[in-house]
Amino acid sequence: MRKKKLRGVAVVLSCGLTMGMLGGCGIAGEGEAENTKNNEDKTVIEYWHINSETVGGKTVDELVKEFNESNNEIEVVARYNPEEYKGLMQNLQAETAAGNAPAVVQIGWTYLNYFSSNFDYVSPQNIIDEFFPEDSSFITDNFNANILELAQNSDGEQVGMPYSLSTPVLFYNADILKEAGLPEEGPETWEEVEEFSSKIKESTGKYGLYMREGPDSWNQQALLESNGAQIISEEDGKYKASFASEEGVEAYTMYADMVSDQEALHASWEEGFQAFINGEVAMLHTTIAYMATIEDTAQFDVRAVSSPVWEGKDRVVPAGGCFLAITAQDEEEQKAAWEFEKYLYSVESMAKWTEGTGYVPPRNNVIEAENGLKDFVEEHPMFTAAADQMNGVASWASFPGDAGLEAEQMLIDMRDQILSGTVDIEKEMKETQDSINQIME
Repeated sequence: MRKKKLRGVAVVLSCGLTMGMLGGCGIAGEGEAENTKNNEDKTVIEYWHINSETVGGKTVDELVKEFNESNNEIEVVARYNPEEYKGLMQNLQAETAAGNAPAVVQIGWTYLNYFSSNFDYVSPQNIIDEFFPEDSSFITDNFNANILELAQNSDGEQVGMPYSLSTPVLFYNADILKEAGLPEEGPETWEEVEEFSSKIKESTGKYGLYMREGPDSWNQQALLESNGAQIISEEDGKYKASFASEEGVEAYTMYADMVSDQEALHASWEEGFQAFINGEVAMLHTTIAYMATIEDTAQFDVRAVSSPVWEGKDRVVPAGGCFLAITAQDEEEQKAAWEFEKYLYSVESMAKWTEGTGYVPPRNNVIEAENGLKDFVEEHPMFTAAADQMNGVASWASFPGDAGLEAEQMLIDMRDQILSGTVDIEKEMKETQDSINQIME
């Protein structure tokens, strides 16, 4: 078992916020947890996730219900955590400190190194080797090595298994493009995105683009790294923040200028997403995981293309979503956790997960299988925008050691300052880069 102890300082910083959130975020209260422990007929485990009702939550409930009905030995209780992966990490800190860690938990890619440095977990292969010899090759048989590497920390250890695999795509309102006299096929480059946005603003008065501004800097990583910048680089075995390069500054400057000219919308994720659905914004750069929600709610000709490239450069898209980590400490719960994970990684369950969210399946053969996604892909052409760019997938920037949470928040604050138009972009980026490198020393 991989053993790491939760850092006391991190717990102190987050407990006040987290404990106040527990009542409203779906985390089990004391009475419910006690009832779980007293269940003598089944091994009861908790599965923590960040999937709201509109982004996979219904599918989580469906999969958990089907698993619970399929056996008499294990019962899974799903727990929704708001504020996405950052909120989940804060809740996990508090509950782990209180001795109430879940058995299986979704960990966002950007928190990979932070999680592995601060929490107790056990690699699924270790559980397989000890208790399930019949599954000895399950992982290597069903996952490509480059996909498994996404869930390996900076020391090369397999922390968990890739589960939700998304990439950013560009959804767009083809009706607005037609109204502005633009090609219905949509833009291919960031330069064209800027040109389209300028024409849309001039012709219709609407915003051309909204790029997701969530509780992370994932979409902005795609913007910068496709231009040749690197959020994190390695030199002589040491990692350092390096995004304030000429290419990084150029990318952020272009987007900030679009916001300043009101060609792009600077708003919270909730406001920006709703503006796109309401037809106030022509293009939306966000995860393919919102495909199902967009298809269900958009009242216009909605389409999608792969995340734009910069002219003459290769596409780079960070792997969004999460991996599943097993945090169960009890032997019976560890065995139950693997049984549940094995079910989630079946072709049928993976297909349901993709159909309910738009996430690209991380395991092999799901798209081609008759009982997989073959028909789904034909019926949902927007999905190919994500599937076609998998050769450009890069790891979501994950700062090593204890710097993870603080560094990610610094990137978010930097983004908000830049898009507010109140700072010198190059100076702000260099100062943030220096601050992150200081906390990593």
